[in-house]
Amino acid sequence: MITILVAEDDIKLNKLIRAVLESNGYKADMALNGQSAYEMFCEKHYDLIISDIMMPIADGYQLAENIRKINSTVPILFMTAIDDFDAKKRGYSLGIDDYMVKPIDVEELALKIGALLRRSQIVSERKLVVGNTTLIYDSLTAQLPDGEIELPQKEFYILYKLLSNPGKIFTRSQLMEEFWGANSDTVERTVDVHITRIRDKFKSSEDFEIVTIRGLGYKAIKKQK
Repeated sequence: MITILVAEDDIKLNKLIRAVLESNGYKADMALNGQSAYEMFCEKHYDLIISDIMMPIADGYQLAENIRKINSTVPILFMTAIDDFDAKKRGYSLGIDDYMVKPIDVEELALKIGALLRRSQIVSERKLVVGNTTLIYDSLTAQLPDGEIELPQKEFYILYKLLSNPGKIFTRSQLMEEFWGANSDTVERTVDVHITRIRDKFKSSEDFEIVTIRGLGYKAIKKQK
């Protein structure tokens, strides 16, 4: 199911947006400030972010900036009472994808969400195919010629991340921040443990391998056939 994270400190509007999203078939997680939203984003996969700008603790600009440091593709929609060109310019410069001015038309909101999801191809591309291996995001499974493997959540997300960017090096710190959160007490050694488990499960794969880059982190390499 498509899951959307909403950062909105107006409790009544927060509840309204949840109702709109759920009535359109989406799962909605709600946060009351940018800091909470960022922590939630680091702990879980989200397909789209909806954020107010003016919020306590951390505002929408800070949220967008922090998200873009670790994820360049998830769609971000600003929804705010600030109808000002400079505000829009700042938002777009930070990497947001769309901007709505309150009061919100709920039908327009639903249309914009659908357009953003289609644009990012999230609706149709919930699986990743690498040779004879297919990763199914919604079920956290890998389909192989000789059967199916169900992976623990973090193992799946790490593998999906690496295989979505073949040849790109991800440091242990980057993987820690994205999948455990910036403020996690978990040590980087945990990443190594998860990589070892992934390798063990796919040790016979003829499609890819996870390569250690000494002193940095890991990358996925597609095998040539």
